[in-house]
Amino acid sequence: MAKRSKSSERWLQRQRKDYFVRQAQGGGQVSRAHFKLEQIDQRFRIIKPKQRVLELGAAPGGWTHYLEGKLQGGLLIAVDPLPITSSQDTYVIEGLAGDQAVNEEISTILDSRQLDLVLSDMAPNISGIRTVDQARAMDLADVTFESCQRWLKRNGAMTIKAFQGEGLDDWVAALRKHYAKVHVTKPKASRSESREVFVVAQGFRV
Repeated sequence: MAKRSKSSERWLQRQRKDYFVRQAQGGGQVSRAHFKLEQIDQRFRIIKPKQRVLELGAAPGGWTHYLEGKLQGGLLIAVDPLPITSSQDTYVIEGLAGDQAVNEEISTILDSRQLDLVLSDMAPNISGIRTVDQARAMDLADVTFESCQRWLKRNGAMTIKAFQGEGLDDWVAALRKHYAKVHVTKPKASRSESREVFVVAQGFRV
C-alpha cells in the first residue's frame, strides 16, 4: 500500500474529527454540505414547497438531497460535470454551468417557465496561487448571476458559495443594485479556517 502524504493524513484526521462529517455519515446525508444549506435555509427561509430551483455545482449531492426533501412537488435541475446522487425526479445535467449546451438543456426543461431560486456551490479547482484561485471563484459567481438574469423570476432569490478575498466586496456591492436584500453569511457547518462564505440575495429586480 502506498504511503499517504502528510497533507492527506491531516485531511483524514480532520474528517474523522469533524462533527458535521460524522453527522452526515450517521444521518444518511450525502455530505456535510447538506448542513450548510440547511443552516442557510433556517436563517433566510429561501426554500419552499413547489419552487423551481436550479442548483449549480451539485456534486456529490449534499444540497440536492436537502432540496429534494423540501421542494415537495417542485422542480429541481442539478448541474455538474461530476456524478450527482439524486432521486429520479431531479433533472440532472452533466456539464459545466454556463456552457451553451447546458444552458440550452436548462431552457428546454423550464419550457419558458422561470425559476424561484438559483443556488451555486461551485468552487474552482485550487491551484494554490491565491490570486488566481480568487479570480476563478469570482468568474463562477458571475456565471451564477448570469443564470439569474436568464431564468430567475422577479422577487426570486440566489445563494452562492464565495471566498473572502479581492473582488468579493465590490461584487456584493454591485449585487445590491439587483436585489432588495443581500447578506454575506458563514454557517456553522462551514469550517472556521476556510475563506468560504455564502452570499444570499433575495428580491430580484428584473
